[in-house]
Amino acid sequence: MKWFDTDTFREILDSLVRNRSRSLLTGFGVFWGVFMLMLLVGGGQGLKGLLYRNFEGFAQNTGIAFTDQTSKPYKGFKKGRAWNMNYEDVDRLKNLVPELETVSPTVSFWGRSIAREENSFSDAVVKGVRPDYARIETPKLRYGRYLNDSDNANERKVCVLGKKVYTNLFPEGGDPCGQRIRIDGSYYSVVGVDWNENSISVNGSADEAVTIPLNLARKAYNQGNIVHLICFTAREGIAISDITPKVRGVINRAHYVDPSDEQALFIMNTQLIFGIVDNLFRGINFLVWLIGLGTLLAGVIGVSNIMMVSVRERTTEIGIRRAIGATPWQILGQILSESIVLTLVAGMLGIVFSVLILAGVEMAMTEDGILKAAFQVPFSTAVVAALLLAVLGVAAGAMPASRALQIKPVDAMRDE
Repeated sequence: MKWFDTDTFREILDSLVRNRSRSLLTGFGVFWGVFMLMLLVGGGQGLKGLLYRNFEGFAQNTGIAFTDQTSKPYKGFKKGRAWNMNYEDVDRLKNLVPELETVSPTVSFWGRSIAREENSFSDAVVKGVRPDYARIETPKLRYGRYLNDSDNANERKVCVLGKKVYTNLFPEGGDPCGQRIRIDGSYYSVVGVDWNENSISVNGSADEAVTIPLNLARKAYNQGNIVHLICFTAREGIAISDITPKVRGVINRAHYVDPSDEQALFIMNTQLIFGIVDNLFRGINFLVWLIGLGTLLAGVIGVSNIMMVSVRERTTEIGIRRAIGATPWQILGQILSESIVLTLVAGMLGIVFSVLILAGVEMAMTEDGILKAAFQVPFSTAVVAALLLAVLGVAAGAMPASRALQIKPVDAMRDE
C-alpha cells in the first residue's frame, strides 16, 4: 500500500461521508476564510480601478503649470503682482529644458453656452488646445477623431465634444460627426466625441468640455499672447519633481518673478498623485491579506481541532489497521490526505463562490456596455491561494496525524 493510492482515497471519501456533519462544519471555516480573502482582494482591485478612472487618460509623468500672484519681491517688483505666461514660454521650455518630451499650451473658458437646434448645454468649458495635448490627456474617442495639425494651422471651426455635452445636445444618440453646433454665437462642425470621465479638472472637466483648435480659440476669445496653462511631460526615466525647479526658473526669470516663488507659478505634479494612490492601495492590500489570512487561519485551526476529535473517535479503527499490518506512513498519509482534501475542496469552493459574486458586481458596474472596473481575483492570486491551502492542509493535519501515530494496537483493543 502506497502513501496515497486509490484505496486510500476511497477511505478518505468514506470517512468524509460517514462524518459529513463534522466535515461540513470543518469545511465551512476554511470556505469562509478563503471566500472573504478572495472577495476582499477582488473588491480591492475593483475599487482601485474605480479610483483610477478619475485619472483616466492622464499621463502619469505630467506637470501642469499655471500662474498666481507673486509672493516675493524680485528685481524692483513688489510681491502681489499678477502676471501671465505667454507662447514664448513654450519655446523657452523646449529649448532650455531638454528633459521635457511634450510641452503643450492651453486656454480655457468656463460657463459657455453650447446649443444645437432646441437642445443646449449652458455650463460647458471651451478648451483651446493643440493636437499634442492628446499626449497629456489621451482622448477616449467614441465617435470620429481628435484635432489635428491642419485644424490648428488653418484655424478650422471644428470641435470635439465631451460626453455630457454630447448627451445633452444629441439625446437621440448616434454619430454626431459632421453636424454643426453653436458655441457663443459661432457655428462649429463636430469631428469627434471624447468619452473620458476623469475627475481631474485641469482646464475643465473632460465630460463637460468642448475642445477647439488653440489658434482659433486665441482669436475667437481675444486672448492675444496669453497662455492659461502649460502642460508638459518628462522623458522616460526622468521624474517631474526633479525638473520642476528648472521649469519654474526658466519661466519665472523671463517674467521678472523670483525663480523660487512657488506660489507665483504653481506646478501640479501628477506623478505625486499617482504615487499617493499607489501607496494607499499598498496599505489596503496589506490590510486585506492580513484580515483574510487571519480568517483563513482560524478556519484551518478549526480543521485541526475537528481532525483531532476524529482521530480520537477512530482510535479502535486505527489500532486494528496497525494490528493487521498498516505501516505508520500509511496511517500518516491517510490523516494528512484527509486534511488536505477537506481543506482544498472547501477552499476551492470559496474561490469559486467569491468569483461568481464579483462577476455579479461587475455586471452591476457596467454602463452602456462599458465595464467601469474589473472586480476580479487575479489568476496569480488564486494560484497562490490554492498552494497556501495545500500547505495549511498539511499543517492542519500534522497534529492529528502525530496523535494517530501514537496509538498502539493493544491500547486500541483495550479501549474497545
